[in-house]
Amino acid sequence: MASSSDVTSSADSTPGNPGSGSEERRGRVRMRRAAVMAVPATLVAAGLAVLTAQGALGVQFAISGMPFTVTATDLTGTGFEQFGSLDNMAEGSPNAGDTGGQVLVVTSAIKNATLTKLCQSVDLGGTNLKIQAGSGAQKVQATDLTTDSTELSGNASFDNIEIGNDASTLTKAGVKGPIGVFSQQADTVHIANLRQVNYATTAGVFKLPGLKLSFSSSGC
Repeated sequence: MASSSDVTSSADSTPGNPGSGSEERRGRVRMRRAAVMAVPATLVAAGLAVLTAQGALGVQFAISGMPFTVTATDLTGTGFEQFGSLDNMAEGSPNAGDTGGQVLVVTSAIKNATLTKLCQSVDLGGTNLKIQAGSGAQKVQATDLTTDSTELSGNASFDNIEIGNDASTLTKAGVKGPIGVFSQQADTVHIANLRQVNYATTAGVFKLPGLKLSFSSSGC
């Protein structure tokens, strides 16, 4: 996860010259990276969980920096993992604000997942782009389904859960997280009334029966 933000600003960056603002931003980035260790522990206490995977440290593409909401009345999955990570926006992104272009997220992974009444929406400023699927007899199916989330809620249950693993040793979903980072994994996960705020989603296969895409005045 290393980037140029880790480099300490030069000695001539003093309060009153342009370098001082850059130094402050770098300090905030380092604090967010330290916070990665603790994020999943808080989620365990809250009884929450959900999705992520692609063999390393969460999403490897530059995120837009625009959060989107995902809901489902039911999620059932086999092979579950979860750990903290950081997502990066493209350099110069107008959505970076004072974040330094990074978002602290919870990376989760499900090897095989089934979702009922999936809804995804993103606020485009005055209107929402909404995607819905899996409302009929056929449900949404996904393999290697992944999300990077800042908020997760729902009623969750797990089979054979392990809490406190080093993220680099996870085995349930085929994903390895950063060494030294707190994580959890389980054989199965079930979440009723799932709601997430995500910055990225990936999947090896994503089947969306009854897909409907529309613009709406309301989100999910």
